[in-house]
This record gives sequence, C-alpha cells and structure tokens, in this order.
Amino acid sequence: MKIKLGISLTLSVCLFFISSTIKIQAQEKPNVVYILVDDLGYGDLGCYGATKVKTPNIDKLANEGKMFTDAHSASAVCTPSRYALLTGQYPVRGNSGKGIWGPAAVPSELLIDTEQITIADVFKNSGYATAALGKWHLGFKKGKNDWQEPLSPGPNDLGFDYYYGVPLVNSAPPYVYVENTNVVGSDPKDPLVFVGRGKDKEVTPITPIPPEASQRTQNMFNGAVDAHKLYNDYTVGEVLAGKAVDWITEKTTNKKNDPFFLYFATTHIHHPFTPGTNFQGKSDAELYGDFIQELDWMVGQVMSTLEKQGVADNTLIIFTSDNGAMLNLGGRNAVKAGHKINGDLLGFKFGVWEGGHRIPFIAKWPGKIAPGTVSDQLICNVDMLATFMAVTGQNPNSLENLDSINVLPAFIDNPSEPIRNELLLAPHKSTHLSLRKGKWMYIPAKGSGGFGGSKPHHHAWGGAPAVNFVGGKNSDMENGKLKETAQVAQLYDLEKDKYQTTNVYNQFPEVVKEMEAVLDTYRPKK
Repeated sequence: MKIKLGISLTLSVCLFFISSTIKIQAQEKPNVVYILVDDLGYGDLGCYGATKVKTPNIDKLANEGKMFTDAHSASAVCTPSRYALLTGQYPVRGNSGKGIWGPAAVPSELLIDTEQITIADVFKNSGYATAALGKWHLGFKKGKNDWQEPLSPGPNDLGFDYYYGVPLVNSAPPYVYVENTNVVGSDPKDPLVFVGRGKDKEVTPITPIPPEASQRTQNMFNGAVDAHKLYNDYTVGEVLAGKAVDWITEKTTNKKNDPFFLYFATTHIHHPFTPGTNFQGKSDAELYGDFIQELDWMVGQVMSTLEKQGVADNTLIIFTSDNGAMLNLGGRNAVKAGHKINGDLLGFKFGVWEGGHRIPFIAKWPGKIAPGTVSDQLICNVDMLATFMAVTGQNPNSLENLDSINVLPAFIDNPSEPIRNELLLAPHKSTHLSLRKGKWMYIPAKGSGGFGGSKPHHHAWGGAPAVNFVGGKNSDMENGKLKETAQVAQLYDLEKDKYQTTNVYNQFPEVVKEMEAVLDTYRPKK
C-alpha cells in the first residue's frame, strides 16, 4: 500500500469529496480512459479553433463533454510532464529533489520510485484492471539501462497490469516495441545491443523517411533485426490504436463487471510526421495536419469500441496533451499553410510562455459531465492523481503530497470559485521555473527558457525568433530579437492579456515580490 496520511485540505473541498464519493459509491465504478497526446498544441483541434485540419471525433468528444480553456501541463517538456501526471508531483521533486527537466535519455533508468504512488496504483487499489499503451519515455531498470531483458523495473512495477508501446519516443531509438518487460520480436540469438552515436554502419536499418517528416535520431542499436522490422514509422498509429481496441474489447468481453483504466499515450503528433497511407495529403496543413487527422481516427477507434462494447455510458474519457506544440520543420510548414499550432498563445514546447504548457483538455462522462460545456478553471495534469482518487471513491486528503489537487468539481459541476489558486510551471531550463497565481504569471528571467533555433536548418525553433515567425507580439521583443531594454524578468496579467503581449514586470513590484517569495519555496535546494 503506497498511500500515506498527510495534511487535510480545506473544509469546502472535504465536504465536496464526501458528497461526491457517496454518489460514486452508490453507482457502478466508471471505466477511465486517459488519452495523452504528444506535442498537440492549443490550436491543433477544430473544437479549439483550427480550420486547416479536420478532427470530427475529438470535436464530438468536446460536444459530448467539457472543454477546458485554462488547463496546463506541469512542464513544457515530455518526460517531466509525464512524471507529473503519473505521480501527482511537480517534476522539480524528481531526481532526488534536483528536478527532472529534459527528455529521458536512451539509457535512462526508471525515473519513478516503485514505492511511489501512481495513478495506476490509485486504480489498482480500487479493483481496476490497468494498462499503459503507447509512448513511455520514463526509463527502465535501475541505474543505467543496458537494454538487456527483462526491462524491469518499468510500467509493470508502477501499477500497470499490461504495457505495450514505444519505450522512448518515435524520434529516438531503439525503434522497437516493448511488451511488458520484453522487446517484441526479440531473439536470444540476435539481441538488441546499444552501440551509441556515430556508428551508422553498425546499426540495424530503420524505416526510411523524407526530410520533410522532420528530425529523427539515427538508430543507436544493432541486432534485433526482426524486432526492428516490426516497427514501421508509418504504421505506429495503426498498431497502437489496434492494441487499445483489443485491450478494451478483452476487458469488456471477459470481465464485464470489472472496471478498467487505460492510459493511452500516443506518439502522435510528435515528429517525425509519418502518417499512414490513408491520411497522407488529406489535411490542409501539410504532414503535420495529416498526422493530426490520423490521431483523430485513433481517438475514433477508441470511442467506437467503447460504444460497441456497451460501456461508453459508464466511461470517463479524458483527452489532452503532454505539452504545447513544437515549431520544428513540420510545425513551420503547417504555419506556412495557415495553421496556428498553438493558436494565438505566445511560445512553444520547451518554453514557459503559455504556448509551451497551456493544452487542450476535454473530459466526457455521460450523466456526470454536462455535454457541450466549457470551463475556465485553472487545472493541471499533476491534479489527475487526486482527481482519480475521488473518481474511484477514495479519499484524496490521505495523500502525503499535496501538489495534486482534486479537480473533480470542475469536471462535474461549475464552481464559482477557483479550485486551484497557484501552479508551478517548468520549462526546459531551471532558470525559468515559473509561477502562476490567480491571474498573474511570473517568469523570473528574460525569454522563454526553451528552444532557441531560428535558422532554416535548425530543428528546434523557440524564443523571440519563433514568435516573430508566427507573427506574435511581445513588448520585450522586436524583429525576432529581445530588445536591449527588455525587462529583467516577466509578469503577465492573463486576465487582461492571455496572449502575453505586454510584460508588466516593472509596473507591479509588490506582485513580483510576492510571486518571487512563493516561487522560492519550490526551487530545488542546492
């Protein structure tokens, strides 16, 4: 049992929890499907304003549920964002208090302590079947991962009964699938062997892709030829969607009375952009848009399976992203085609401006969440741990860690007061660890703390040059550069200035002083 007693939350939250728990316990426990998309921006869906891509299945989800307009990932980077989601802890608490700031490297060990409670544990504690399908990117094994089987500890040691998916990300090796603790298609006579960078003539060949698909790291492994053949960049979406359909079907056919939790983490729409044959050239936003439309099909496969199996009415579906969109080559081509990948938000993935971490977030729960509704409540993926405890009738007040807040009231009701007043937001650079408090967003440095590319051959664009590329405006920038007179830090009134056009740092010294004092309590201690 990983749950430990901690400090109680406010009386109002306690009273809500008691009443909502009674309602949940009086009915059948809901199934839960959490669809986590990779690098999907705030402007990438029809229901969030996109016009160059068609997302009918996701739009239907929004029409039948609730859209959130002020939802965030705790980090603008994939791995720390996923750490926050699974553990209910801000990523600054990871790595023995030093923080987790960047994507997990190829030889990374498992970044979550197996004794730490996870969202999967929450469901296991309530009798659920659990599975993680798709992108993992949180490491395997203890110490340096040598990639020798079994790949343990891993997802199976964190509360997931079953895992199948891409061990890192679709742009990094090894380009194989992993099922539970083994490489799919592995052969003891031809094992997977890590040889490192710069060994192009030694590594096992992988799927050829064109330059316009955007960056993909060269393979760093030799051996496991059959396993590599099973991984084709252009069929990953089909494979993962099929696994989701099969797992849901199995759980609802053989064990109709047992609830299930599915964590479906797609590799879409992370680069390289390799849509399946049926989706190529079908959007008006280049390969980037085609990839979004394949993602929409994948979501449709999950939704139709829930309907077919007769469990849709008792299933909570959450659809969201791990961080904002990235202005890589695929993203830039989409922008040139007229698509706004992060809408009108400032910034991109890896950076702490809103475009890096304000994300699409849709929740559907028939009979509980009013269809076609919109919420402006401030919520974060770190809140899912406490929220899922409430959903399953457990007491989130028993959590030792209070980074996670129960936002179930924002799902099923329309609270007049904010549930969350304060939120820690992390970019790639620790110097830009920032704080949201009410309407204020405080960034203790210049710039975004993210990518800095600006040349045509650069893969990762960010900062002032990227803002200039998409036609964005900010008072500290001019002609794609930070002004010499740019203020030393940043403060934005998001109530008046959602798109962060005007830095008011010098105008509100008392607000800055208060925000800095709070932020300092979160910073990793050296």
